[in-house]
Amino acid sequence: MFGRWLGDRRNRAGRTDRAGGAGRAGGAGLTGRAGRAGGPLSAVAIPPSAGVLSCRVLDPVNEPVRHAEFSVSDAMGRKVVGGGLDPFGSFVATVPAGEYRLAVSAEGFTPYRANATVGESAHASLGDVMLQIAQPPALPEPGDWEIDPQHTSVAFTARHIGLARIHGRFNSFAGVIRLGERMEDSAMHVVIDAASIDTAVKMRDDHLRSGDFLDVERFPTMEFYSDRFVHKGGTRWAITGGLTLHGVTRTVTLETEYLGVGHGLEGETRVACRASTELHRDDFTINWQTMLARGIAAVGPSITIDLDIQVLSKG
Repeated sequence: MFGRWLGDRRNRAGRTDRAGGAGRAGGAGLTGRAGRAGGPLSAVAIPPSAGVLSCRVLDPVNEPVRHAEFSVSDAMGRKVVGGGLDPFGSFVATVPAGEYRLAVSAEGFTPYRANATVGESAHASLGDVMLQIAQPPALPEPGDWEIDPQHTSVAFTARHIGLARIHGRFNSFAGVIRLGERMEDSAMHVVIDAASIDTAVKMRDDHLRSGDFLDVERFPTMEFYSDRFVHKGGTRWAITGGLTLHGVTRTVTLETEYLGVGHGLEGETRVACRASTELHRDDFTINWQTMLARGIAAVGPSITIDLDIQVLSKG
């Protein structure tokens, strides 16, 4: 009995060793068949006529660029898939077999682009992609600059009755920026006409102007005065200051991306940037009791502000 048991055990061990060896061999060919037994992608269900595309994104010292984003487009230029990377700086995407264009971008780095061919049931790996440090855009000249309202947008997004989002903008505003010899010594002042709110629905806009919401008769403007310009690396800046809304002033921070200096059709010098922040309506005593008393949360507790700004030199 013991002899038969030992024999069966040896046979089982031999089969296990052979199976393990086959698995290791299958896992070595990462650019071959995507679903080969034992390979890293063997547990991934790949549809017929599809394959896998992957790469790892590194910086010049071989560290993962975790904040990079990728986009994969087909031969017609249509985006197929995109998004962020995993903690190791990698992405793996299943796509229909075909020709693709990969774009990788990250703050502070030069964008990377490459072509890839993905075969049916195959894994097309681009391996390690190394991004190069980008030269930051030149800072604008010191002096006084004013917002160009024709090329600037002050937009917002809010939740409506706890469900969908509504989008709106303010159509009337003005602002000036005084850029210092050091960007950190700059200052900004912006005034927004509260009555110019526009969500493309007249009845809603009239209600937003009323005493239930912005109360524009008592508080006709919103104002922002900057306190600090703080460099956060690359093209990113934080502009902190006081926002006066509904008669209340609170400190807010505009997370800003500097886009550089350019010239318009008439040769004028322009500076562009993007900025965003989040406001909490309770901070500005906007409770909208008329609606809340009826159990309707007409607008969510927070509002996202998105700014696309161009300024012109006053010199």
